Parts: sequence; structure tokens; C-alpha cells
Amino acid sequence: MTLHRRLPLRSCLLLLVAFILVLGGCAKGNSTNAGSETSSIKQQTYFIFDTIVTVKIYDDRAGDAQFKDIEAILKEIDHKMNRQDKGSEISQVQAASGKQAVAVSQDTFDIIATSLDYAKRTGGMFDPTVGPIVDLWGIGSENAKVPAPADLKQKLDLVDYRDVTLNPDKREVKLEKEGMELDLGSIGKGYAADRIADYLRKSGFESAIVDLGGNIFAVGSKPGGKDWIIGVQDPDETRGNQIGKMKVQNKTIVTSGVYERYFVENGKHYHHILDPMTGYPIENNLSSVTIVTSSSTHADALSTSTFALGLDKGMEFIESNPEAEAIFITTDHKVYCTPGIKDIFELTNSNYTIVKQ
Repeated sequence: MTLHRRLPLRSCLLLLVAFILVLGGCAKGNSTNAGSETSSIKQQTYFIFDTIVTVKIYDDRAGDAQFKDIEAILKEIDHKMNRQDKGSEISQVQAASGKQAVAVSQDTFDIIATSLDYAKRTGGMFDPTVGPIVDLWGIGSENAKVPAPADLKQKLDLVDYRDVTLNPDKREVKLEKEGMELDLGSIGKGYAADRIADYLRKSGFESAIVDLGGNIFAVGSKPGGKDWIIGVQDPDETRGNQIGKMKVQNKTIVTSGVYERYFVENGKHYHHILDPMTGYPIENNLSSVTIVTSSSTHADALSTSTFALGLDKGMEFIESNPEAEAIFITTDHKVYCTPGIKDIFELTNSNYTIVKQ
């Protein structure tokens, strides 16, 4: 997935079909720490990172100043990590590929370092250097197509996380081969959600929903201390049809699925989650993976990593991350859950069957 491709309106509307829906978000609850008996919802929507970002704050004190601050945070991240922005830090790193290292900000350096850590832990199935093949496929744009095998082979030579060199002392990043490109789309939205959630909490807002195109951060609890109820979307249906629901507080819920961005050519469905080894969309009988944890940055990386690894290895990978829980949905409508999910998730769709929980 590429996070930073400007899409036409039709594609933007498709992005609104988020995998995870916030249920009951418009209901007023009990008072927050603001002191009022009820809290109105203050809401703002932005278009950035190639997706619709919606922030809902359940607090009468929220106003234009907070939403302007949030917009500034989003723009700052976009300007640093948007590889389509020729002036961004990522673009500067890529312009110097095969030549020299480039100093970047601490947050950009940390996100790249985290991406490389996931690449190492997954044996390269999660790889932030997939930029060249992402561009070749163009999935999510009107120019999406199956690339010629020769072109794909050429670009695959530029995909290898081991060819990224980091210098922590100087916060420098070097791409060892000319033409390499970093794509932080599988982690960047999560980082943005964390930054917004941190800002809201530091500003004293204890009830909020941050939605970055389906990457959900349920900040705190609903007004009155109740759980947020999050619906898990049926990957075979349109928005509003769920397979179940979960109750959470101060958690992020992030999904990777085959339905998010795709195109059909000659009757075959090609989705956006590419295999760094072959260059083609991953085929492993998974429809989606949903991660529940406290860090959206890690949830974003985990959802892509576990999807890429497949059901068995993906479950094992989640078990090595004790802070995270996961829901795997297969193409034959079976649902596999990690142990901690049973306390918060309820299956409500009879077309699906829980096989492991």
C-alpha cells in the first residue's frame, strides 16, 4: 500500500468504505471531566495521506484551536513522509539513493527504524522498500494494471530492506542502490493516529475517536466511562455489514484486507498488499487481519505483517507480541482469534464461524 498517492474522487469515496466502523458514535453520553452533564460531539474531517481522516472529540471544550492543531500535526507528518512530495524528507532520501546518506528528523528516522525492525522480524515479508513495485502496479489509482514480468523483475532488484543503512548518531538514512524507494504506507497512518491521540490526551480530552481511513484509535472511554463499541466489517459486504463487534477503551484497531484497494483485470482480483519476494499481491486465503493494541504505529505494521505471513505464521507472530490481539478472517468465512479477543469480541454474523478463540 502506498500512503501518499493523490487519488481521484471516485477512489477517495471507495476509501470511505472502512473495514472498521464506530458504532453508536453520535449518541451523547454522561459528563466528561469538563464538568458538564452531557458532552456534545465536536468533529472535523480532513483529506490527507490519500484518505479521509475524521476526528471526533466528545467534549464541550473542543473547538477550532484543537482541530487546527490536529491539522498541523497531519500536515507535518505528510510533509516529512510523503514520498510524492518532492520536498519531503523521504523524497530527499530517495533522491540520494545509491549516493549518500541524508539526515532526517527524529520521528522520520524512528518510523523507518521501526519499519526495518518489522522487516527483519518477518524475514522481509514486511518491507518498507517496496516503493518501486507499488508504483509499477499503481493500485488505488486509475492507472492500475498488471505489470509486465520483465518490468517487475527489474524493480524487484530494488526491493530489499537490508539495503537500507541507518546511522542513529546522525539520524542519517542511506538507500544503498540507486532507484530504491521507501514506502511508509504500511505504518504511517498508524503513527499519525498515535500522534493525534497523544495530543488529545495531553490537552485533557479523554473521550475521542480518531479514524484515519479505517485505522481507528478509541481514545479513553465514552463519556461516562463506558466502553467504545467497534464493529468489525464483513470484508465481503458494503459498509454497515459487520461480522461482529468488540468493546474497547483506549485501544487502536487497525485492519489490512484484500478489499481495501484493488482492481480487476481479465476477471482476476488484484489487491494492494504486495509480496516483496514475488512482486505480486499476496494469495494466502486471508480476507483480512484486524489488530487490537495500544499503539497504532505497531498495529499498522502488525496488520500488514501478519497478513503477509499468512494465518499460521501470522498467529505465531502475534503471540510474540504480547500487547497485541488479532482477528483473522479467511476467504471461506472462518474467524480465528487470539486468546485475548474472547473477552472483548462478539460474533454477530451467522455467515461466519469462529474456529479458534
